[in-house]
Amino acid sequence: MASKVYFADFRCPSWRENLPQKLARLMMTAGFGDIDMDGKYVAIKMHFGEPGNMAYLRPNWAKTVADLVKSQGGKPFLTDCNTLYIGGRKNALDHMESAYVNGFTPYSTGCHIIIADGLKGNDEVAVPVEGGEYVKEAKIGRAVMDADVFISLTHFKGHEQAGFGGCLKNIGMGCGSRAGKMEQHNSGKPFVKQKLCVGCHACAKICAHGAPTFDADNKATINTDKCVGCARCLAVCPKDAIQCMYDEAPSILNYKIAEYTKAVVDGRPCFHVSLVMDVSPNCDCHGENDVPIVPNVGMFASFDPVALDQACIDAVLAQPKMPNSAIGSGEACQCEDHFKAAHPDTDWEAALIHSEKIGLGSREYELVKI
Repeated sequence: MASKVYFADFRCPSWRENLPQKLARLMMTAGFGDIDMDGKYVAIKMHFGEPGNMAYLRPNWAKTVADLVKSQGGKPFLTDCNTLYIGGRKNALDHMESAYVNGFTPYSTGCHIIIADGLKGNDEVAVPVEGGEYVKEAKIGRAVMDADVFISLTHFKGHEQAGFGGCLKNIGMGCGSRAGKMEQHNSGKPFVKQKLCVGCHACAKICAHGAPTFDADNKATINTDKCVGCARCLAVCPKDAIQCMYDEAPSILNYKIAEYTKAVVDGRPCFHVSLVMDVSPNCDCHGENDVPIVPNVGMFASFDPVALDQACIDAVLAQPKMPNSAIGSGEACQCEDHFKAAHPDTDWEAALIHSEKIGLGSREYELVKI
């Protein structure tokens, strides 16, 4: 059965309604008000943007959603999980500082920020994945699972590994703890860049399984037979010498993202919003952003994350390519698939196919325009 996806463009031709008001009207028309939020904790999952990136969703959008939650009696908080890679969001303190730098404060958004997997990215819950083929227990940030109601607020864009970064990516990868992210990106085992290792033994002290060993030069190596993929060593290394190998095949990565998403949304009220604007070719995790590959499209909302992503994809594919963008010239300009044009080796459709297979949602949708 087709799921309903609600759509509104970004036009505000008169003084009677601004964009935040239009988003609130879209959400309420889509059935947001039917969710029982009275006295409930409501997680709003979004990306705060890597410092230096300018394509992320601005705090104004978060405030619109948070205010709407409060109008329904809910207790909202903004949330995300820490990253695996070196950057401004690899622990909760740096993550919150990055959010503040990018304008996300209780005064601008009307609610607090909670980094879901804690200070060092290891505060997680093992959540069974019903029907999971690649993941039996997803490692999800605890604060995400503690919430009574879950809302995703997504900046829809391209992605250099998944093909596109939409609702599924925002939830599945975004709600994974550091160990969860590592599990999705590879077999779940870290490695050591020995030229960066200073032999401090912090990794050995944190490891409960004796996986780190040291050579004659006091350089660490991870014994993958003993490693359980908890990612605690990544969090404590002062030199970022311990890293995750991003070697999972694109299709398998997307299968795992779908299964992690299912772990997050199963068993509680959920609602999803995606804004198709500033459609950069790469993720907001980059410390920079390229120009948009297509014009701004609009805002989408649905109870079905799969239908929502499919609707956003169809909307992007229907747009003309922006001149002088990553797909606006050369060989990329000849490719009709905008996502493949930006990243030819990706397999964006795999996430949708697998999501539908495991009962996460439907790729069939009815677009309701307001």
